[in-house]
Amino acid sequence: MSGESFNRYFRLIHSERQRRPSGRLWCPAADVYSTRDGWIVKVDLAGIRPEDIEINVEGPFLCVRGRRRDDVCGEGISHYHLEITYSRFEKTIRFPRSIERVSIERDYHDGLLVLRLHEEETKGQARAAILK
Repeated sequence: MSGESFNRYFRLIHSERQRRPSGRLWCPAADVYSTRDGWIVKVDLAGIRPEDIEINVEGPFLCVRGRRRDDVCGEGISHYHLEITYSRFEKTIRFPRSIERVSIERDYHDGLLVLRLHEEETKGQARAAILK
């Protein structure tokens, strides 16, 4: 690839980022770890208020969704350069078996949501634990 082609390629990528529309659904990055008694799920949610995060469990699916809001923009402020997506997000993770019988510990610190899913005997525990 010539130097000019290389530069044109990166200008294209850069211009696409600047035109990224707000309002579209985006998918945050996540890591999933298997443990002796369940799972650990980490989701990258920088800039999102804890009250804007919703966690749902259905069968083998864990769904984390919510909204990142731009609290800086307001009257008299116009953007110069935008790369961060401010809109709704959703991350759905499929596990190898149903996780409806798990209790979920939730920790959100420095933009990282950490969920610890522990296997339980009683069905319905997941919803009670995550709604606290």
